[in-house]
Amino acid sequence: MRVLELAQIMAGPTCGLLLADMGADVIKVEKLPGGDDSRGYREPRLRGVSAPYLVMNRNKRAMAVNLKMAEGKSVLLRMVKESDVLTENYRVGTLEKLGLGYDFLKTVNPGLIYCAISGYGRTGPYADKGGFDLIAQGFAGLMSITGEPGGAPVKTGNSVADICAGILAATGICAAYAHKLKTGQGQMVETSLMDAALQQTYWQAASYFATGESPGPTGSAHLLSAPYQAFQTRDGWINIGGANQSNWERIARALQQPQWLSDPRFETNTARMSNRAALVDQMQAMLVQHDSAHWLALFDAAGVPAGPVHSIGQALSHPQTLARGMVQAVQHPQLGSMQTLGCPIHFSETPTRIDRAAPSLGQDTEVLLGEFGYSSAEIAELVNIGAVATPQSLA
Repeated sequence: MRVLELAQIMAGPTCGLLLADMGADVIKVEKLPGGDDSRGYREPRLRGVSAPYLVMNRNKRAMAVNLKMAEGKSVLLRMVKESDVLTENYRVGTLEKLGLGYDFLKTVNPGLIYCAISGYGRTGPYADKGGFDLIAQGFAGLMSITGEPGGAPVKTGNSVADICAGILAATGICAAYAHKLKTGQGQMVETSLMDAALQQTYWQAASYFATGESPGPTGSAHLLSAPYQAFQTRDGWINIGGANQSNWERIARALQQPQWLSDPRFETNTARMSNRAALVDQMQAMLVQHDSAHWLALFDAAGVPAGPVHSIGQALSHPQTLARGMVQAVQHPQLGSMQTLGCPIHFSETPTRIDRAAPSLGQDTEVLLGEFGYSSAEIAELVNIGAVATPQSLA
């Protein structure tokens, strides 16, 4: 699968990242001047290079094209003719104004899968609005269910709308590609940050549809089960997952509190949810008496779902993380060996690959133009007039 990635920053590049890991030839077509806006993020930087850009764009080749010039548009159109997918996450109408919208590009290549990620989707009264992760989280209600009860609205610590929109886009592209392989027909695939954020509310939406009331934040606790949350120990925090009756009974026995099993406040999940504060107080009073390692060993032996609350560094250095290949090393032409996240999808017959660091702006422009049939003289002329750029021309 050949993918032209006109997307930038996070949502679209997440899509391209997954497709590239799974074997697609993802060509990052960056705008001139400047390239992907994430290149300009000043902090954090790895020896002068944007760390966010590095982590989102591995496994991709890159070229820099000025799409506001007729010659730059001509380059893109030649590439579109020989590609399977084009992705973009500009505000709705941006590429149409450049004469590069789906309705035109499908006449150039009827088999093209055109994937668009926008703020609110391409239909509805908000279709023309731009989108940002924070705004999408607030719009979709995620901030109203995140944080502690009674506190201010809180966004999730990660960019959940951006990342999930990219995952949805990749899923849609794969489905459209299967259709194309059977029929030769391309199509538009589109999703939005709003759609992706709303998708994260399955349990809360079910509660609203059933009761007509909007659930609020529950901290680390679960909307439907108790005890299912983080508890403080003598030296940190652990999560305990009493997601069903049998797990709850194991918890009570492991904590040597068999009387809880016949206590009418705690006998059933419904009762525990109604009396969660009392239950948490009793469990918390016990758990602070020993450190996390003590309790995790005890719960593991008892078959209770439990785990540590890690920092990012602890999670990324854990033996289980490393055994799953979720931290990988790649060679960057300027930075040398550097670490990046691995691919979360694992295949038995077609393993994913992570063998190329994020490219510099215009790194592969000359090679790619050659692959699309441009002569050395034509490439030199395109560089000379500023329709495309190479690292040397940008130096």
